[in-house]
Amino acid sequence: MADDDGFREFVHARLRRLSRIAYLLTGDHHAAEDLLQNALVKLASRWSKVSAGGAPDAYLRKILYHEHVSAWRRNHHLRAEWSTAEPPEGGSGRDMAAETVRRLLLEQALAKLTRKQRAVIVLRFVEDLSEADAAAALGVSVGTVKSQTSYALKRLRELAPELHVLVREPKEAWA
Repeated sequence: MADDDGFREFVHARLRRLSRIAYLLTGDHHAAEDLLQNALVKLASRWSKVSAGGAPDAYLRKILYHEHVSAWRRNHHLRAEWSTAEPPEGGSGRDMAAETVRRLLLEQALAKLTRKQRAVIVLRFVEDLSEADAAAALGVSVGTVKSQTSYALKRLRELAPELHVLVREPKEAWA
């Protein structure tokens, strides 16, 4: 890889956000680390071409979501998913108990979705991508993103009605 420093800077600047996204996709810290590591290895092998093209974020996002779905296809019969609760990061003046409850609700709700539905929800509502950008990241049509979003939201309303807390305070809920 010709531009080691550029790759390191790219990863360092985005690692926390990428880790959070990988965790929301997998629902498990170890699986999230594996997912992100695999995606970064693939990006590293193509870094000079991708960075020259000017869209490494979009490219990495696509790798991340494709790896997530591919891992499920390979291992869906071998692995059970478990929701876990990690203590939230500290901060003064914040209602840590309420943030913890919101985080737990979100983790439990995402665990109730299929991997494709979870990917669409994370892309649309955590990463705040448009339907077109989410479709490009997943390599599917905009119609597929719309239908998967609709199915996922319907399923969440049915299986996790407690999520009304997240609807009232969307910005804090994803913190």
